[in-house]
Amino acid sequence: MDLYCVWLIIFGLTLTSTLRILEWPPLNCTQLDLQCSVQINNCSDDGWIKPRHQAPNGPLWHSGSQQHVFVRRGESGDLLPVMSLSWSLQINGGVINGTSGTEVHVTEEDSNQSICVRYIFHNKIQNMMINWKPWTFSLDRVVVDPENNYSVSIYNLPKPDLGNYRLDKIFTIPGCKDPSIKAAKVCLENGSLWDPQLSWTVSVDGGERLIITVGFNTAEFSDEYQISIQNTQHSRHVMRENRTSLNVTFELDVWQLPPCEMLIVIQPFFIRCKSNCLHHQTKCNYCSYYQRPPTYSRSLIIKALLGLIMAGGFLTYLLQKTSHTDPGSQLLTTPRGELEGVQIQERKRKVLIIYSPDHPLYIEIVLKLCAFLMAKCGIEVVLDLLDSARLGIVGSVQWLDWQREQIVKSSDKILILCSRGVRAKWRAMCDGAETRVILREDVRSPMGDMLTPALSLLVPSFVRSGTFQNYMVAYFEDVCSEEDVPSPFNIIVRYKLMKHFEELFFRLLDKEKHEPGRVNRIEGITGDEYFQCPSGKALREAVEAFHAYQLEHPNWFEDELVKDTEVEKPSLEHQAIEQPTESPLTIRQSVPECIEDGPSSPINDVTPAERDHTVYSATLHMTEGLNESKPFPLSAHTHICVSHPAEQDGSCNSW
Repeated sequence: MDLYCVWLIIFGLTLTSTLRILEWPPLNCTQLDLQCSVQINNCSDDGWIKPRHQAPNGPLWHSGSQQHVFVRRGESGDLLPVMSLSWSLQINGGVINGTSGTEVHVTEEDSNQSICVRYIFHNKIQNMMINWKPWTFSLDRVVVDPENNYSVSIYNLPKPDLGNYRLDKIFTIPGCKDPSIKAAKVCLENGSLWDPQLSWTVSVDGGERLIITVGFNTAEFSDEYQISIQNTQHSRHVMRENRTSLNVTFELDVWQLPPCEMLIVIQPFFIRCKSNCLHHQTKCNYCSYYQRPPTYSRSLIIKALLGLIMAGGFLTYLLQKTSHTDPGSQLLTTPRGELEGVQIQERKRKVLIIYSPDHPLYIEIVLKLCAFLMAKCGIEVVLDLLDSARLGIVGSVQWLDWQREQIVKSSDKILILCSRGVRAKWRAMCDGAETRVILREDVRSPMGDMLTPALSLLVPSFVRSGTFQNYMVAYFEDVCSEEDVPSPFNIIVRYKLMKHFEELFFRLLDKEKHEPGRVNRIEGITGDEYFQCPSGKALREAVEAFHAYQLEHPNWFEDELVKDTEVEKPSLEHQAIEQPTESPLTIRQSVPECIEDGPSSPINDVTPAERDHTVYSATLHMTEGLNESKPFPLSAHTHICVSHPAEQDGSCNSW
């Protein structure tokens, strides 16, 4: 029993609440033609329960404001936040002359504390309305706390023994920032109206020390303040001691402060919020008050020069030590700037990127890849989205054909980024025009479908000619798969991005990664390093965003497909301009993979050491077959012999 009492006392102290009824001035519920008295917290049900047919219906919320929170002076003269309730009797109130009173229950949900107010009628209500309006009652003396929830229930008396004929609602009181209760004492005790008018001054002592004086106004309900300078160890506690303003002085060494600008923070301790009160801060720019003396600048320059000399000597030592190592066992790291310098002196490389606009997030990946190629790798990128003005003038087929001719005449490259859209459109081209694949981004783009005419131009040219060195195929392994690569391109190396980006970049430059006795590498573009620069980081974030979207939407590609009947048909003139040079039937006849589109050829991703040799060996074997009068009979079962230079016995690794 003693333990129970102790627990009850502790629990009661923890859940103390200000919920009560202001009793001054006294409540009065008397109205015209109605004598009424008030009972507070004396709401026993004894004698107030009647059979349902003898009890009135429940009340209604008044047509005006159902809840109104404002401040009101209490018995001691302090402003208190109060809640006002207003309700009325129903016009069709059933047994209207049997209504003997009305009752209000208010419960604070956090502490479960409740109060009750009962209006008792001493004469019978004869009419349902007074002055042609329903009988209305109100209670505007309920003292509440900010940001608390209160459950309100209102009954008419007597209460029915069956059924729920009452009003129930939960009210949420706004916080102290709300203008309606901002001036209440409980809010002032939380610092709601405190304006410290924070100010500061700076003076210099001896050239190397700053004297910063911080001034502010104190508050009535906070006796303690903490003033600190952000990102430093300087902080001071001060007491108000009935003063209306305070000044705090700091003496600081310049080297302890951030450059030019520092943040001054003041933390009050009000009696209600304690250490969780809202703090105030201001920025202080001290550079206009302080200038470094010339001797300090000269010493800094001397230290910097000594550091550079020491670093240069250490670098020279490393280079000399490296030059005496065994060349046969050396792993040479070639800085990217050195490799690019050679290429820029010759001619800046260019790459045409062919892709499918599968989704806005995938288009973002393509654009980030272009930015990475241009910013980090120094490659000129040709993309339809980046040349829309010229493309709109000449048309998609003419633009693609001109770009292809320029690349075939040079050592530039065509990079085909394979994805779900590339796979679907290639299969549609093989099946015939009646199975046309249209994506939402094709419809939104003013250029329309760019991939289908690109495949119509590039695939026949790729199959019939020996220009394999101009073509590269890649896919982002986190959002695409090897199955997305069209079957004609299975005869060349397929790069996984960004895992094999370094190998792809060597292909762009027509440089050998593997040379006798050493392996060339380019810093900052491998799969483990590319995201360390801003453009690479943006590319990785774009890939991760699309990967996360695919996990959340497994049927994302089907959702991007648009029925052919939903697409507006182009005009006859536009059809004549944009007609591809190769029809689907021509493609099926010229590319055997369309006739037998079975499983892809057994070509595995080559290792980094083999990748630079396989593409040239494949080109040699394919060129010998394609130089004949008939097209080289490529099919899903074609095997190409590739011999690695390291294998002296002439063994063949067949694809």
